[in-house]
Amino acid sequence: MPTTITTGTGAAPRPTVRPTRPDRAQRWARRAPLLPALVFAIVVTQLPFLFTLYLSTQSWNALRPGSREFTGLANYGQVLTDDRLRAALVNTVVLTASSVVLSVLLGLGLAVLLDRRFPGRGIVRTLLITPFLVMPMAAALLWKHAIYNPSYGLLNGILGGSTDWVSAYPMTSVVTALVWQWTPFMMLIILAGLQGQSLETLEAARVDGAGPWQIFTRVTLPYLRPYLELGALLGSIYLVQTFDAVFTITQGGPGSATTNLPYEIYLTTFRKFEYGEAAAAGVVAVIGTIVVATLALRVLSSLFRMEDPR
Repeated sequence: MPTTITTGTGAAPRPTVRPTRPDRAQRWARRAPLLPALVFAIVVTQLPFLFTLYLSTQSWNALRPGSREFTGLANYGQVLTDDRLRAALVNTVVLTASSVVLSVLLGLGLAVLLDRRFPGRGIVRTLLITPFLVMPMAAALLWKHAIYNPSYGLLNGILGGSTDWVSAYPMTSVVTALVWQWTPFMMLIILAGLQGQSLETLEAARVDGAGPWQIFTRVTLPYLRPYLELGALLGSIYLVQTFDAVFTITQGGPGSATTNLPYEIYLTTFRKFEYGEAAAAGVVAVIGTIVVATLALRVLSSLFRMEDPR
């Protein structure tokens, strides 16, 4: 039976109808179209990951057939204590943090400029987005041969000389290529935030006597904080898995100056043929990515709550 709610003002009671819960058959009927996609996702993602977990507990080197045996967590201990893998982890953090910070700062500056009206703004915006649309391998080849090459590269053509930029500045070379490609991504996120900013708030700040710099630092930046965090976290998720630029531009060298964790996993698998150790390193990388992704999802959900106060 419907219940009634009475108010203290003497108004007539208002009946409220409680919605009936759909039975189990109706719920499954709505979910049924999603089951094939769910099964496909499990087959192509979770089953390989489960096999990787199993493989990470094995001592398996392809150069020693028949020597495969269960070792428990020994491979994880090797990953966490190996100096070479620790150096790769440090390079991963340096590469990811440098690329993300510079991309966010440049993206913020470009977004502020593109938020203003000027002739040809649409064309400029399209041109600035273009680097993000280039395939990562193609972008790495472009930077290695067209820009960094000591004989005919653009840098030496402008500055003169025959500097081998990749050998002299390996980490800077990779970071620069990644920043060039990921700055448009950050710019788009921040520009979306800028265009959603309240014009009444900006006008009120101007009326109160605030200058452009005060408005930017005290009004615009606090408003853009969720967008900056979102761009940084999403960029970190992708850049921590960088392989194309390292493999194409420097191949991890000179020495191991730019060898990050994905490239080290590649070397462990296809150069040392240590499948168990490579699987353990892959699991560690996945766990780190999941932690970053969890933070990104929390920031994203808080952004949606802020945008929809209802």
